[in-house]
Amino acid sequence: MIDWIAMAAIIVAIVYTIAIYNYLVRDRQRTRAGWSDIEVQLKRRHDLIPKLVDAVKQYAAYEQATLDQVTTLRNKAGNPRGVEQQGELENNISRSLVSIFALQEAYPELKANQSFLQLQTDISAVEADIQFARRYYNGAVRNLNTRIESFPDLVIARLFNYEPAQYFEFEEIGP
Repeated sequence: MIDWIAMAAIIVAIVYTIAIYNYLVRDRQRTRAGWSDIEVQLKRRHDLIPKLVDAVKQYAAYEQATLDQVTTLRNKAGNPRGVEQQGELENNISRSLVSIFALQEAYPELKANQSFLQLQTDISAVEADIQFARRYYNGAVRNLNTRIESFPDLVIARLFNYEPAQYFEFEEIGP
């Protein structure tokens, strides 16, 4: 009789361990999928930057330093890095884009340029998509990190070398 109880307890422990492991895998996959979504949206934004720079160059020839800065930052963004460094770089790009959008006040011809206005609209739409992807990713990170830090899941997480994920901090720019 005791053998059956011991066997049942072992089976329950194994099944429970497998269930926890599967939840950890699911949460990690959601985090990875969320990061992938962010990367797609960032690439869309990066692809719009050269077009924006070209549109502004025609009207704001004296603003070359601002244009060079955003181009340099965009080129750096293509190199893989950690979540925190990517966030810092993207925030710098956002600040540069704000500077470029502010140029329309100094150059009325730029404000009337349909190409510039369309790019501004497109970048604003991409920014909204980045925010949506960021919220999903950060929610997935929160779920994974909570699971990794909660007992008894933390035992299984440590056994399989699960590390907490980093949140993605991103500043939204205005239109």
